[in-house]
Amino acid sequence: MDFRDAPRRRREENLLPMINVVFLLLIFFLISARMTPPEPFEVLPPQAQAEAEAQGEFTLYVGPEGALGYGEAREAAALAALSAAREAYCAESDCVAMPARLTARADAALPAARLAALLPELSQLGFAQMELVARSGDGP
Repeated sequence: MDFRDAPRRRREENLLPMINVVFLLLIFFLISARMTPPEPFEVLPPQAQAEAEAQGEFTLYVGPEGALGYGEAREAAALAALSAAREAYCAESDCVAMPARLTARADAALPAARLAALLPELSQLGFAQMELVARSGDGP
């Protein structure tokens, strides 16, 4: 008769709870993260009495010297890319009933005359509404 202990099988670790935790963390970070494209260059918006987040479909960046940026495009190419993006947007949506809105992130050091000179160019591209991003500051 053989009285030796039966060979013990190695117990496998259950990884299912750890996988569940990893997926829950992944879902949490995806939901809580704000996924926006990177800014073409840093812009410090002008101060305003109240801060409101702009809601435009397109964002044009204007630097302190008047440099333009839209996505990866700069200067005149930025306006061309903005126009092409608006055309593609209007092909999918009804821009007559709900015009496309443009968000301008202009630097506080940008002269107002340069911003005013830019408005007719943006109007010619087909943007009837433009919102200027401002940061909250002390009132006058």
